[in-house]
Amino acid sequence: MSDTYIQNLFAERIGGRQYGKSTAIYKFEKIKRAKRAALAANPGAEIIDMGVGEPDEMAFPEVVEQLHAEARKPENRGYSDNGDAVLKEAAARYLERVCGVKGINPETEVLHSIGSKAALSILPAALINPGDYVLMTTPGYPVFGTHSRYYGGLVHNLQLTEANRFLPDLDSVPKDILGKAKVLVINYPNNPTGASATAEFFAHVVDFAVRHNLVVIHDAAYAALVFAGKPLSFLATPGAKEVGIELHSTSKSFNMTGWRCGFVAGNELLVKAYGDVKDNTDSGQFLAIQHAAAYCLDHPGITEKIAAKYSRRMDGLVRVLRAAGFDARKPQGSFFLYVKAPRTAIKPDGSKVAFKNAEEISQWLITEKLISTVPWDDACAYLRFSVTFNARHPADEERVLGEIASRLGGVRFEF
Repeated sequence: MSDTYIQNLFAERIGGRQYGKSTAIYKFEKIKRAKRAALAANPGAEIIDMGVGEPDEMAFPEVVEQLHAEARKPENRGYSDNGDAVLKEAAARYLERVCGVKGINPETEVLHSIGSKAALSILPAALINPGDYVLMTTPGYPVFGTHSRYYGGLVHNLQLTEANRFLPDLDSVPKDILGKAKVLVINYPNNPTGASATAEFFAHVVDFAVRHNLVVIHDAAYAALVFAGKPLSFLATPGAKEVGIELHSTSKSFNMTGWRCGFVAGNELLVKAYGDVKDNTDSGQFLAIQHAAAYCLDHPGITEKIAAKYSRRMDGLVRVLRAAGFDARKPQGSFFLYVKAPRTAIKPDGSKVAFKNAEEISQWLITEKLISTVPWDDACAYLRFSVTFNARHPADEERVLGEIASRLGGVRFEF
C-alpha cells in the first residue's frame, strides 16, 4: 500500500498515521489461518470446529415462513427507523412470560436493536465523555469498551476468575477509578466462561450502582439458553429498572445470527437516549425481520428446543474432555465450555510439548489434532469450546464426540 497523504489523516482512535502498519494479528485471524494451514496439510480431513460462537443451524422453518409472509407486505418495505409496536409489545410479553419481569412499558421502555453489537456500539455515544471510566469484565466482549475509548473514555477491567465463580469482584475497583466511573457492563450467561449470575449477585449490582451513581448495562444475549429452570433477567431484580437496561437478542436464542435483531429494555430515560442516538446512526432493521423476531419472542418453546440440544451436546463434551484429563464442568447455560488450558501434552511416545499460554495449546490442537478452540489468556489460561460444532442430528453428534475422543486419545495433559 503506497504511503500517500491519506495515511496522515486517519483518526488517532484507529491508529492515526500508523493505521494499517501494525503487524499484530487478531486472535481469531490466527485461528482462521491455522485452520487453513491444517486443511492444506491434511487434504480432505474434517476440522472439528468448536471455536465458532454462533448456532450451527438455521432459524426454524416456521420463522422463515413468517419472514417470507412479512416481507411480502407492502407496508413493511420502507425505513423502520426506531421500529413499530409489534416487536416492542412482543418484547414486553416475553420479558414477563419468560423472565418474570413485570411492568415493562412497550412504548417507552423497549426499543429494537440491529443485534446486541449495534446497541453496544451506540450506547457509549449517549453516556461517555472524555475521561469517564467504564467498568467491564475480562475476558469478555469488548465492543462497548472499544467505542467508549473512541469517545475518550477509559476502561477498567475486572477479571473473571474461577475462584469467584467468574463473577466480577465489584468491591475491588479502586476508589479513584470508581469516582470517575459511569457505566458497568456485565454479561450473563457469560461469554466466554459460560458462567451464570445469581439473584444475589444482581441484587449486589443494583446496590453497587445506586451507591456509586452507575448505569448498568446487562448484555443478555445468552439469557434464554439455560439448561434448567427459568432464564434469570437482571431486570427482574428489585430496583434494576432504576439503574439500567438489558440487551436481548434473537441471534443465539432463535438461531437468527445473521438476521440482526434484538431489543433494549429497561430504564425509560436510557432507552430514550439510546433511541435518539440510534436515530442518527441507522434507519432501523427491516420490519419483516422485526416482526419475525416478534413471532419468536411469542414462541419461546423454540429456544427451549435449542437449549435442550446444547445441553445434550454439553453432557457429551464434558464426558469426552474429562476422560482426556480436562477439569470440564457443565455450565448452567450458554453454548460455551470454559476449561483450564494444559501446560504440557505428553504424546504416546513419551515426548512432551510445553505450552506457555492458552494460545499455544489452541494452535497445537488445530495443527496436530484438527480441533479448533478459542484461547483466552486475559485472566489465566483457558480454552473455550463451543457446542455449536456441525452435526446434523444426535447420532452425528455422537460421531463427532467420538472423533474428538479418538483424536485426544493417547495424549496425557498436565495442568
